[in-house]
Amino acid sequence: MEKWRLNGVVADDGQTPIFDSYDVVVCGGGPAGVAAAVTSGRLGQKTLLIEKNGFCGGAAVAGLSATICGMYYGKEDPTTGAEQVVYGFTEEFRQRMEARGGLTEPQVYGKTHVHTHDPIIWREVADDMLLEAGVTCLYHTIISGVVMDGDAVRAVEVESSAGTSLIKAKKFIDATGDAAVIARAGFEFYYGDNGVIQNPTMMFRMANVDMEPFLEYFKGDTICPPEMIKDLTEKNESGEYSLPRNKVWVFPSTHDRVLMMNTTRLAGQDGRVLNVINPVDRTEAEIYGRRSTREYERYFREHVPGCQDAYLFDTGTEVGVRQTRSIKGVKVLTNEHVVECRKCDDGVVRSPWPIELHSASAPKLHWLYNDYYEIPYLTLVPEVGEDIIVAGRNLCAEHEALASARVTAQCFEYGHAAAVAADISIKQDVKFRDIKGEDVRAIMKERGSAL
Repeated sequence: MEKWRLNGVVADDGQTPIFDSYDVVVCGGGPAGVAAAVTSGRLGQKTLLIEKNGFCGGAAVAGLSATICGMYYGKEDPTTGAEQVVYGFTEEFRQRMEARGGLTEPQVYGKTHVHTHDPIIWREVADDMLLEAGVTCLYHTIISGVVMDGDAVRAVEVESSAGTSLIKAKKFIDATGDAAVIARAGFEFYYGDNGVIQNPTMMFRMANVDMEPFLEYFKGDTICPPEMIKDLTEKNESGEYSLPRNKVWVFPSTHDRVLMMNTTRLAGQDGRVLNVINPVDRTEAEIYGRRSTREYERYFREHVPGCQDAYLFDTGTEVGVRQTRSIKGVKVLTNEHVVECRKCDDGVVRSPWPIELHSASAPKLHWLYNDYYEIPYLTLVPEVGEDIIVAGRNLCAEHEALASARVTAQCFEYGHAAAVAADISIKQDVKFRDIKGEDVRAIMKERGSAL
């Protein structure tokens, strides 16, 4: 096999080339990964970001979720206005998106507010921030293995069209969303509630919408009105359409006459829960996800005011994934912690987002009104494993807690926290699990996070 010799250095075994060595390697370029890499670079660490796609954004861009959720309080009357809770890296990214015209004003989503963003501008903002911070990026590169020294991660093996190479680092941040590095290293993880995880979704956009009658029908919300829920249910049960999800979310976008559609719910054709870690399940989700978007397009064209001449003009480049692996961490974010809006001295991320559980059998939406909880630092640290920390939806959390803690604003701040911890670990020669969450929190506050 042709070797990948980008810098001409060959590993000791004479077989696998070494691409380079870094202080911090961030694996995955979603919101958590971008925040981690940019923060690490700004803190003076030689940083590399590895991303499987040709752009950053993860589920927010490739999955076309296209909203920034988790920034604002839930309110019994959201028409009183959006009240911000989360700042830090999240707020900086929001401001940069806004400055380029890539973000809507806060929109009512049930009892809270969200922004809809332009996924192309999201990619551009991420590219600019990474380059400004001096981060090296490898796009179109996947992680295929992990080099261990006992319980310590020493290098990751990566694959690209150029071949195979090793990348060494002092510290690794697993921001893959799937805990892919944790799993390949052999550390413990689990799936949701005894293997049951949230459904994926195929997001899509519809263009040529007559916005005035559409907005009047949705009554100032992005969650569909009760009469539409009833109609979707009846038409699905009659067999006239295949519409398994009857409570749908539709967001006006940054473009005129374009809607962002969060309407599908994907399960196996035999009714099983799809685990998209399995490529068989993921392929099924992709194929039937695209078919499902056509059914919802047909329904909207035939029954929703303003959509008679609308059409589907793109889908996510991959199915939107809400949940796969969670690490077995030093601490666990519990369901009770979320529901009771607990604060903690070692909390490094705030979240006011509801428990938003997507499940075909038992969906759940539990609002947090005028309050938030804080996620402890050690939920990002694996119980066993050295020189690695996670950032993003792969933190250690119970099933319903994760349904709240997994969204974009929080993922930005997990990445922020993980990079601060990596910087402390390197400069003070201390293990991740021996770092005090209070110390990470204090530095994040200095860097603009509201904690």
